[in-house]
Parts: sequence; structure tokens; C-alpha cells
Amino acid sequence: MFRAACLALAALAAGCTLEPSGERPGFGLSGEVARQPVSDWSFTDAIEEILIETQTGYGVPHSVTIWCVAIDGHLYVGASAPDFPKERYWVGNVRRDPDVRLKIDDRIYERRLELISDPARTDVVNRAFGRKYHYDVDEDTDPVVYFRVVGRS
Repeated sequence: MFRAACLALAALAAGCTLEPSGERPGFGLSGEVARQPVSDWSFTDAIEEILIETQTGYGVPHSVTIWCVAIDGHLYVGASAPDFPKERYWVGNVRRDPDVRLKIDDRIYERRLELISDPARTDVVNRAFGRKYHYDVDEDTDPVVYFRVVGRS
């Protein structure tokens, strides 16, 4: 544990990135920043997982692997177990600072996340996730929180 912490601090000090892999979280994401607005996120239909970078309360980037789904050209991301104390670390970061960086293929998209609070919209998004990731939304009882990806102001 101590060795891993030292390596992570050394990577940060050197300005390196340490991206997430599988279930292991990472720090900053690297890649070309996409400057063009995205009007249709349906290109993500063929992509199983993307990376999201959030900012911790102490200023260190935190990145993880997540699922995404496009609905009517809009992109949504979600996390299971959103309620404290089981809340995903990245979700807590987004609640504090909704500006994120998404890595899709080798491109970085600087965006903002908006919490989906409308139950009807949540159901639509949940069912789209179920179709894409092949699970029965009527049997899955884990709480989930969803966010819509929007441009930064």
C-alpha cells in the first residue's frame, strides 16, 4: 500500500497520468482534447466503457471506468449504489463539481454532468442502459443515479 501511494505521488509530481484500468481507479486522463461540439453521441453505441475524470476536494484528479448510453443523440452516464455511505467516489466529486473530462477512444471531451432527477426520464435512461448492457431493469433493484452529459458554460 505504501509503495503504491509513493508511486502515485511520484507520477503526479512528474506530471504523468495514471489512467484507470478495469476496476482500478486512476488520476488524470491523457489524449487529444476534442474542441468541436458534439451534436450526436450515438457513436458511443459501439463503445462498452469510457473513462471519466473528476476533481477531488483536494485538487487531485480521480478517474474511473464507467458505462454510457446515447439516447436521441444525448449522452448519459450512471453509477450504481449512489447513496452515502456506499456512494461511488466519482459521484461525490461530481455532486461537488460537475465539470468532468471524458475519454472516449483516444479523445478527451471536457463536459459537465447534470443529475437526472425526473423519475420518468430516469426510467427511460435505465431501460436504455439495460438494452445496451443486457440486463433486466425490472429485476435489478440496486439504486442507480444517472447524469446527462452537457457542454460547459
